[in-house]
Amino acid sequence: MSAPVGGVVTPMVTGGGVNTVALVVLIALFLVVTVLGFMASRFKRAESLDTLDEWGLGGRKFGTWITWFLLGGDLYTAYTFVAVPAAMFATGAVAGFFAVPYTIVLYPIIFIFMARLWSVSHRHGYVTTADFVRGRYDDRSLSLAVAVTGFIATMPYIALQLVGIQAVLEVAGVGGSDNIIAKDAPLLVAFAVLAAYTYSSGLRAPAVIAFVKDILIYVVIIVAIVYLPSQVGGWDNIFGAAEEKMAATNEVTGKPQGSFIPGTGAMWAYATLGLGSALALFMYPHSITASLSSGSRNTVRRNAALLPAYSFVLGLLALLGWVAIAAGTDPTGLDGEINPQLVIPQLFEDFFPSWFAGVAFAAIAIGALVPAAIMSIAAANTFSRNIYKEWLKKDATPEQEAKVSKLMSLVVKAFALVFVLTLDKQNAINFQLLGGIWILQTFPAIVFSLYTRWFHRKAMLVGWAAGMVYGTVEAYQVINPATGKHFGGSLGEIPGLGDMGYIAMTAFALNLVVTVLLSLALNSLKVSNGRDATEPGDYFADADDPRVQTDLAHSDDAWRGEPDARP
Repeated sequence: MSAPVGGVVTPMVTGGGVNTVALVVLIALFLVVTVLGFMASRFKRAESLDTLDEWGLGGRKFGTWITWFLLGGDLYTAYTFVAVPAAMFATGAVAGFFAVPYTIVLYPIIFIFMARLWSVSHRHGYVTTADFVRGRYDDRSLSLAVAVTGFIATMPYIALQLVGIQAVLEVAGVGGSDNIIAKDAPLLVAFAVLAAYTYSSGLRAPAVIAFVKDILIYVVIIVAIVYLPSQVGGWDNIFGAAEEKMAATNEVTGKPQGSFIPGTGAMWAYATLGLGSALALFMYPHSITASLSSGSRNTVRRNAALLPAYSFVLGLLALLGWVAIAAGTDPTGLDGEINPQLVIPQLFEDFFPSWFAGVAFAAIAIGALVPAAIMSIAAANTFSRNIYKEWLKKDATPEQEAKVSKLMSLVVKAFALVFVLTLDKQNAINFQLLGGIWILQTFPAIVFSLYTRWFHRKAMLVGWAAGMVYGTVEAYQVINPATGKHFGGSLGEIPGLGDMGYIAMTAFALNLVVTVLLSLALNSLKVSNGRDATEPGDYFADADDPRVQTDLAHSDDAWRGEPDARP
């Protein structure tokens, strides 16, 4: 709660005990979404969930609003709502606010290519991007590279949803026990429940829960952005306090604390972070899974036009990081260490009644469950279709594929849980930076191949490898000045320019150069580029195309382009 001092409301620190009211509200709302998760199997009911189309893609029949909520719940994760304002609070605009323009740049990009991917995937029964690459080039190695990259890049992303839940529980006063079981019990329970209803209902569970999550997020952010500025002296005071903090010298680095307005030297960093993140986001398996669950190609395009509404909310949320500076928010964890990830939950606990703080905590926690579920399903689908069926059991039936995918979704969640409980949180955050570097290297094989087969499959594989190795090595060499640990950031010097830029974009540029040069050489030598299982009309097919129904009926073989599966 707060007390007015000189016209400005100052938060009253009440101690480090459990916020019982907030915790009760959080648990109540968690129980609501748990019930919805188990009931979701009846949503757009199918005769059976024992196929990847039904369990992993919701039957490919979600409409505009369901897809909008699902994609919003998928892309705007709990970690987004924790990390973006935390970055604004700690280091300023370059580290945090770039997320706003990059999501705006993103949607015209997916408007152009995602409808084509939806059509060809619907036409042939493709479940993953690796399926598409396999059909486009008849190349198991390139398909495996895309699949493994997506699978690995998703792992730390899922783990970071747990970091968001941990932040909420810590501010609520749960998790301070010296007993490791008692400390992590709430997190274990939350993800055991998540695993259960994901296994039971598949993609339908996060699709239903996303409605609750997004409504809570919108309510909480709008209330906060209207109420809080008046309590800390208005926007003039907020921006002044942020500018003063960013200009202050960091005792560790000897440089300014952050960047209130990016300077000349930071422009490349800001631009490459924005563009690289935009190009990478829809390469992740969970983004593709949510899109392919749409009922038509126009649903995909309508969502590309509607999703910028989330960018508006993200912009408001980012500014809450600076509101926390003006409010003097103290993000000290139960371990006595400063943790910027706690700043937004702590801000809500300081300034709002306990019941509303509980609603905010629930919004963040549920905001972790939705993307975690979609990510685990997408990763499991990738393993089942492109590793298990392609390399381990080629005669696997659709039912066996679905069973393996369900079991793998549990393994993925368990791995994410171990990842967070055993590794330092800062390491988890830094390892996630590799996700963007890695997943961007699949862009040529996926997006370029939607339009042309000029790029040679062997060239794309070598280009992918070059980008992966360079990006990983460069990221490893970034040292966090505060901790001295590797993988300490996502920026590195751009060769030839001398300015700092997003490592993923430099690796991507190397990938493109290698791919283009090798393609020129291999094409001039007339080296086979594989057999194409797709046709030009496939990239414009819609749900009512009779060929779609024929191929989906034979999707067990059609995704690999088997001749007997063609109409």
